[in-house]
Amino acid sequence: MGDLSDPTVWLPLVFAGLMGLSILIYVVLDGYDLGIGMLMIVAEDDEKDRMIASIGPFWDANETWLVLAVGLLLVAFPTAHGTILTALYLPVALMLIGLILRGVAFDFRAKVSPPRKPLWNFLFFLGSLIAALSQGFMLGMYVMGLDWTLAHVAFAALIACCLAAAYMTIGSTWLIYKMEDLLQKKAVTWAKRTLIFTAFGMGTISLATPLVSPRIFDKWFSFPEILALAPLPLGAGALFLGLVLILRKLPKDKDRHAWLPLFLTGNIFVLGFLGLAYSFYPYVVPDKLTIYEAAAAPESLTIILIGTLFVLPAILIYTAFAYYVFRGKATDLSYD
Repeated sequence: MGDLSDPTVWLPLVFAGLMGLSILIYVVLDGYDLGIGMLMIVAEDDEKDRMIASIGPFWDANETWLVLAVGLLLVAFPTAHGTILTALYLPVALMLIGLILRGVAFDFRAKVSPPRKPLWNFLFFLGSLIAALSQGFMLGMYVMGLDWTLAHVAFAALIACCLAAAYMTIGSTWLIYKMEDLLQKKAVTWAKRTLIFTAFGMGTISLATPLVSPRIFDKWFSFPEILALAPLPLGAGALFLGLVLILRKLPKDKDRHAWLPLFLTGNIFVLGFLGLAYSFYPYVVPDKLTIYEAAAAPESLTIILIGTLFVLPAILIYTAFAYYVFRGKATDLSYD
């Protein structure tokens, strides 16, 4: 790693950590509202407004973390930014189309006449689905080293479907926490069904990542590293088991544990992310470009870090404030 007192060492490390944190927070927070957008296709008309009400105060702010992550990649690792976005140009473009579509649909569904509302509900679902599938495809291609081969594209397509299911799982657990009565019961059913594909996707990535790269294989299966890293897969397995057990009990316990599925699912995402971060470090472009090789000049990173020290706390504070103000069960949707 080098001397941590050297700015050419610690500055890239700090920015890699900040970028990774931004991506993780985005996946968890925007993941649940993308999941709810996709779940709207199986909800009744009178339930869709309640589902939208549960994410209304948060969904715009959740996407801030994606902007921050991409911004940090651009300014801190410009070489990697060019390489990654060039390789993933098509899925990135589709993701942006999906995010724009769902943003437009979110507003228009509240303003059109009732006969036209189903169209905008469908477009909100479609935009959420496109964005989720695009992100999953990008993850799959990144794991495969950003090389476009038929086998890699097929793997990425599989991961795209599994990530969409994972978003629906965390979206379902958000609804379990925010809803009551019949819609909460439906959310429990949705979570049980999508959890299977979430577990399959996480297991597939965990198996594929070390097989693609001998370097990653050695990082995971050398001794004593394998013992030190065992808590990650074991912890994820325990969380999945706990989630299955708690979903069987809900909502029979008078809602006392409605927050727990969301908590467990969020931590599954965290452990999966930590495993990927460990696998690819110190590379920002898999096996091609390290964070140190891709980093901007230390002088530039120092200036950017000063700005980040103001921006990041502001985002954290208003995010925490929004979740505090709108805590508890979702109320009826109103645009007055």
